[in-house]
Amino acid sequence: MFYVFGINGPMYQGGPDRLSHITAVRGVQRPSGLRASASEVESQEAQVRNAEPKLSLSARAQGAVSAYLGTEQGPKEERRQLYVVRDVMTRGAVTVTPGILVEQAWQVLAVKKIAQAPVLDTQGRVIGLLLRADMAPLALLPEPGAVREAIAMAKRPVSEVMITPVPAVAETTDLRRVAHVLLDTGLPGLPVTDDLGHLSGFISRTDILRAVASDPPLDLWG
Repeated sequence: MFYVFGINGPMYQGGPDRLSHITAVRGVQRPSGLRASASEVESQEAQVRNAEPKLSLSARAQGAVSAYLGTEQGPKEERRQLYVVRDVMTRGAVTVTPGILVEQAWQVLAVKKIAQAPVLDTQGRVIGLLLRADMAPLALLPEPGAVREAIAMAKRPVSEVMITPVPAVAETTDLRRVAHVLLDTGLPGLPVTDDLGHLSGFISRTDILRAVASDPPLDLWG
């Protein structure tokens, strides 16, 4: 289940297919990754191979070491597939209020080392999403007078900078649908709420990637 919340309250409840018709969340422009040429890649791989230590342990010795390490680690927990938002979401998400200044919100995000925070009203309901990238647009920096503009933006309230209305998602939502919405909107994550907008956590791209790379495994196709 997906929702859309704005400053005036709930605006939508339903599947992900109509989210784009309810809220115009702009796509986030992301830089392309650096691509090395084939010769550079081969050269780097050769350097890595040359730098690797030459191990001379026999197969029996390697097996003994592995068995010893296994006893040190203890019995493994039973593998459990991850299907829905609640399996990978971050609980106790950092939040901000719409009335604080951008410079204050920037400090909160910087201290917590996060790039976004849900914006809550006085009743604790989600009304927006604050992105650190929107608080200090890089496009301002090279321009004449950028310092003055940056200072002016820092003195604005969060309500003038946050994304609103903002999509949100229920804890029981299939992770595949969340992944599609994140790709479609370009957002780094979604607030996790009930149908009234009360926050229970946040699910980010990082949360999903961490689940992909960890054990127990993420099941996006089962």
